[in-house]
Amino acid sequence: MTLTTIGLSAGAGILGGAMNALAGGGTFATLPALIALGLPANTANATSNVALLPGAATSSWAFRKELQPVGGVDVRLLGAITFVGGLAGSALLVVTPTRAFDLIIPWLLLFAFVVIAFGKQAADALHSRVAIGPRTLIAAQTLLGVYGGYFGGGVGLMTTAIYGLLAGVSPRALFAPRTLMLALANAAAAIVFIAAGLVAWAAAVPMLVGAIFGGWIGAIVGKRLSPGLVRGWTLLVTAATTIVFFARAYF
Repeated sequence: MTLTTIGLSAGAGILGGAMNALAGGGTFATLPALIALGLPANTANATSNVALLPGAATSSWAFRKELQPVGGVDVRLLGAITFVGGLAGSALLVVTPTRAFDLIIPWLLLFAFVVIAFGKQAADALHSRVAIGPRTLIAAQTLLGVYGGYFGGGVGLMTTAIYGLLAGVSPRALFAPRTLMLALANAAAAIVFIAAGLVAWAAAVPMLVGAIFGGWIGAIVGKRLSPGLVRGWTLLVTAATTIVFFARAYF
């Protein structure tokens, strides 16, 4: 690692931490930077997960007093499901060949973009026609946990969209449970990734420091930005990252 690469890693951490503090999606900043540094995609994903973990844990602790049941389901049950799912998803990543993960990433990014872009409209349409029960929410949380452990790109944004879709909860009321689920999925994945030796610590450490600083900046800036501007920026970054990864994998 040179001063330039350390600076790139830290800078991506600052941007990723700020994005997570504002609305989520920090992986869309950190993952491309790590791959640009020459890391294989699965190693980059594991390193990004560990680098963003302290910021997610700090946010979760800050919102702890706002935790309450989601859609009639105890948040402790949702948390346990998320942690187990995160372990399963991260273990799946460890055994996924690098080339296969290169081909899978763009589709995961595209899925995240679609959910972020159209989740609100889908939630409104769904709730006008059917009622969703706790079992559906538990099943969705299981998938979110596995996704968070396996890839995690946009999982915070997807959690907000899916909770709104299934439980009819406003985005502001979801700050506490969303950050807790993100932290638990990241923590479970970090355990597996570190044990498997999949983390590039030379890049992870400066990115981790940058992410903590970025989270602090994002919390300050977020108080001054409109939700529409934050959402627009997130969609722009997600769309650009998706296009780049499709081009990288298939062209």
